[in-house]
Parts: sequence; structure tokens; C-alpha cells
Amino acid sequence: MGSVNVAVIYYSATGTVHTLAQAVAEGAEKAGAHVRLRKVAETAPPEAIGSRPEWSRHLQDTADIAEATLDDLAWADAVLFGTPTRFGNPAGQLRAFIDTTGPLWFQGRLADKVYSAFTASNTAHGGQESTILALGNTFYHWGGIIVPPGYTDPVLFRTGNPYGTSHVVGDGAPSEVTLEAARYQGRRVAETAAALKAGRAG
Repeated sequence: MGSVNVAVIYYSATGTVHTLAQAVAEGAEKAGAHVRLRKVAETAPPEAIGSRPEWSRHLQDTADIAEATLDDLAWADAVLFGTPTRFGNPAGQLRAFIDTTGPLWFQGRLADKVYSAFTASNTAHGGQESTILALGNTFYHWGGIIVPPGYTDPVLFRTGNPYGTSHVVGDGAPSEVTLEAARYQGRRVAETAAALKAGRAG
């Protein structure tokens, strides 16, 4: 299988989605992909960030992770987006980045790539599926090829979300089962992108 470029682009306030993103990236790398792990810019005001010590701490802890740019999207054969839920929708920080992609979209440079998404919410039934589906609306406009994990691996029967890896923050840190599901999602996306790339070359 030929190598592909996979971008894992995410927003995380306190670290949960960051942990999932790392596992997704690991899965894609183990599938042989070249991976860029990128966070989107923090747009919340300093007073909001300062009101939660874990938010400030996570911002400091991830200062060395590069911020996503349009070049990361243009470079990628596949992109996985990660975001916490915000009232059943992606976080505003991720939406702000997506809203800058118009020039690439207009040039057709976002079409025919593989896309997938993962998320976390504070509570069970906290909008996980609708957040992933909301990102799907963007992928449709881009002409993307959406690749969910589905029930294509035994781990999905243990995590229960065929839309994309998800975690309930109220249950604590992501479990090994959840991280295994995230790695699987990264691998599945990378392998699908590689198969499409090989088919186009043939």
C-alpha cells in the first residue's frame, strides 16, 4: 500500500480531544501514513481561559503543537477533524478555521479527499452524533469522501459510536478501549485514502 498524507486537525480546551487526536494520529502512522497533528487557534478571550485552571494548563502544555493552516489541508489526502461538542455542534474555534477554507474550496482543492471526525462531550447523549453529522455538512460541500468507523471492527461494538470516536468527559479520561477505537479510526481513514490513491493511479 502506498503512503498517504493524513492531517489530524482538532480543537481541545482541556485536553480530552487532544488525547483522542494523538491516538488517531498514532493509528494513521501505524498504517504507514505521513501525519501532521495540528491544533486550531484558540479564539476564546483570556478571561474565559483564565477562569478554568485546566484550560490554561492545557494551553501551556500544548504550546509546542503547530497551529493548522490551509497548507495542511492542501497537503493532505485525508483529514480527520476533532472537536468537543458545543450544543450539538463543533466548537467555534474549529468552525473559525473551517470558515477560512473558502479559497481552497473555490479552487476545488478540498474535493475528493477522505474526511472523518471525532468528538467528546461532558455528558452522555451530549450531542456527540449531531456534532459529527454537522461536520459532515461541510464535507458534503467540499465534495469529500466521508469515511466513518462504522461497525467494521470489534472495538466499535464496545464503544458504540459508528459515526466517529467519541468520549464522555464526565466518565474521566478516555479509556484504553476508546483510544483503541481512535487508533482504529485513524488507520481506517489512512488505509481508505491509500486505496483510493492507488486506484486513481492505476
